[in-house]
Amino acid sequence: MRSHALSDESLFREVDEEVRQEQYKKLWARYGNFVIGVGILVILGVAGMEGWKYFQLKQSETAGDSFFAAAELATGGKAADAVKQFEAIDKTGFADLGRLRAAAELATEGKLDEAVKLYDAIAADAKVDPTLRDVARIRAAAALADTAAFADIEGRLKDFTAATSPWRHMAREIMASVQYRLKDYAGADKQVQAMLADPETPATLRQRANMMAQLIQPMVTAQ
Repeated sequence: MRSHALSDESLFREVDEEVRQEQYKKLWARYGNFVIGVGILVILGVAGMEGWKYFQLKQSETAGDSFFAAAELATGGKAADAVKQFEAIDKTGFADLGRLRAAAELATEGKLDEAVKLYDAIAADAKVDPTLRDVARIRAAAALADTAAFADIEGRLKDFTAATSPWRHMAREIMASVQYRLKDYAGADKQVQAMLADPETPATLRQRANMMAQLIQPMVTAQ
């Protein structure tokens, strides 16, 4: 995953009070992938540590070199080449994390169809750690948030909206953003209110939910 120096504070600083609605749309278009990335950093960090343990256990310099070489391709704008190299690595934590990273780079390059195809392949791979498969499903939905029909996004995220799902906060935010784009303000407001009512919603997501609520509620009243 590409490292982002952007902090939540600087992200919100861009949202000028007088142009919140337009700025929110611009921010989602620009940083939507970052938003999801922040949400899974800890999980990917744990998964990355497991991959590093494997690397140490096997003392496999070849696998390590291959991973980092592919990572360089990904960050160098050669996502397609990186995908091939990641897939050539033996099926380890390195390879699975690498495929996720390659898919993220494809999305960054605007190759959304290819990115979603790779995310879907990861999500469907029974050999991949279940947590990483969930990450792939979430990121695929995020990649499609600006273009897909709500039914598609809902189908991808419905398993994550249960009150016991650790992914429910991100799933609700993605669904709300899609409904907002499609002018289903009542539907978007329902997702946002669920986020605000949930005591376990992370602080950064709660801030964004509050911002969205301010944008959406006047629209709901007007409908």
